[in-house]
Amino acid sequence: MLEAHRAGLLGRQHWLRNLVAGIIVGVVALPLAMAFAIASGAKPEQGLYTAIVAGLVVSLCGGSRLQIAGPTGAFIVILSGITARYGMAGLQLATLMAGAMLLLFGLARLGTVIKFIPDPVVVGFTSGIAVIIWVGQWKDFFGLPAVSGAHFHEKLWQLLQALPHWHPATTGVALLALLITLLAPRVRLLQRVPGPLLALLAATTLQAVFEFHGVATIGSAFGGIPRGLPPLTLPEISLSAVITLIGPAFTIAMLGAIESLLSAVVADGMAGTRHDANQELIGQGIANLLTPLFGGFAATGAIARTATNIRNGGSSPLAGIVHALTLIAILLVLAPLAVHIPLAALAAILFVVAWNMSELPHFAQMMRRAPRADVAVLLVTFTLTVFADLVVAVNIGVILAILQFLRRMAASVEVAQQGEPELAQELTRLGLPALPPGVQVYAVEGPFFFGAVENFERALASIHADPRVLILRLKWVPFIDITGLQALEEAIHALHKRGVRVILSGANTRVQSKLQRAGVLDQIGQEYCVADFEAALALCAAQVAPLPVHAHAWLEASRQYLARHVRHAAPAGQENDDA
Repeated sequence: MLEAHRAGLLGRQHWLRNLVAGIIVGVVALPLAMAFAIASGAKPEQGLYTAIVAGLVVSLCGGSRLQIAGPTGAFIVILSGITARYGMAGLQLATLMAGAMLLLFGLARLGTVIKFIPDPVVVGFTSGIAVIIWVGQWKDFFGLPAVSGAHFHEKLWQLLQALPHWHPATTGVALLALLITLLAPRVRLLQRVPGPLLALLAATTLQAVFEFHGVATIGSAFGGIPRGLPPLTLPEISLSAVITLIGPAFTIAMLGAIESLLSAVVADGMAGTRHDANQELIGQGIANLLTPLFGGFAATGAIARTATNIRNGGSSPLAGIVHALTLIAILLVLAPLAVHIPLAALAAILFVVAWNMSELPHFAQMMRRAPRADVAVLLVTFTLTVFADLVVAVNIGVILAILQFLRRMAASVEVAQQGEPELAQELTRLGLPALPPGVQVYAVEGPFFFGAVENFERALASIHADPRVLILRLKWVPFIDITGLQALEEAIHALHKRGVRVILSGANTRVQSKLQRAGVLDQIGQEYCVADFEAALALCAAQVAPLPVHAHAWLEASRQYLARHVRHAAPAGQENDDA
């Protein structure tokens, strides 16, 4: 809100278009909020409470001026599982705890870190959630009896067995709602009216007029929607419940953070804005702290509603505030009419939501074009999301992606001997015809971390004839970890036992300070860690003897360089020209 105020977007000239956008988004949010609530195991009015509170708070406190928050499809799988196991009170307490975690994430400035989750993992679990939502709505779409089962494959098998007993009237209402949702945006006169709203109105009117027998409605399933806003109520909190719900709460917090930041990125791409990731997490945290106090549950940034806001002219948080006020007005005025809303119509709307979430074209494109390792991460994440658990899927997907990244990083690190052809330019600059006898040069290119140690050890093991001096060039090493330091220390110790003098050259300030702290410089001698390759060659003058006739030019150049530079060499830890 403050950023929008500084940008001058709260002026009267911006009121009308944000008012219109907010009303449209509020109307779009009405069926979605109820559908997401029912699919999550909550009452339909609780979805409206969530959209109202979260929409207001995120618009006022979030880091994106265009974000619309509320219940989302991505949460359905997680929240329905929590509700089934711990009840609505457990879900609200988990939401409260997740809000506190999100707030801490934002205060700790972790917003940019969370965005580093690889795209195959995000697409994999999003598509997996879409499949679960789609199958989970078969019951209400076809009017099937309730099914049980702890796992997806068990529920799927029971639903397939129950399909021959589908209810014709329920399925007819659902198909009508599905067709209207899909086709309304293609009709010119109806393009400005949200398809889900038209589907909801048509199905509700049809059921109210004909009262089809056996068609489940909000009235028959939940007794309708109470008119008015809920009272402020603090969820029951106990230490044992908090400990039990830490895992589910962390899952809500992580998924909420990912979803809200993805939505903010989409908004930036559509409107050319820039969001504050940490402030967005703070806003989402406050929203999830407050929604359970008003009968709601977990909320996050809603990509579809945020995109609708932008497409309809929304440019400031005023649109999000108006969206919440629109839902309040609907709740106060039209709540009694909700008794006729068929659950089949809401299931049809969720069918469309699941299709949009699946990102099937993007999924198929990634399968065709991505490297095989990324395809494997995508498929593993998708499969585990559907058949195991979303948390397990994301954890394993991220771990596999990290291991693949480390493998690629390790493969990119080169440790190789440099001969006279590779060093010709530097030798010419020094006026030397060749490397001095008894000197070998090895260069490490890339981060010297645990994944690169094997390459380093293999390269040094390939030395057949021991040189008098080994120059190890660290000029292209951006950083070194403890495993790399230990490998270097062991290699130097082995080389010293064989009578080989080791000179380190070109280490940058950061690497040099770590070498100092690890005791490597004391092991080789402080004077044998030099600023650049020329200084290393100069030091070789004292290590190699006798010299053949062709090396006298090298000896003279080395002595001159030693006189100019080595006596005034920078102490360890100080920046150098070759770093």
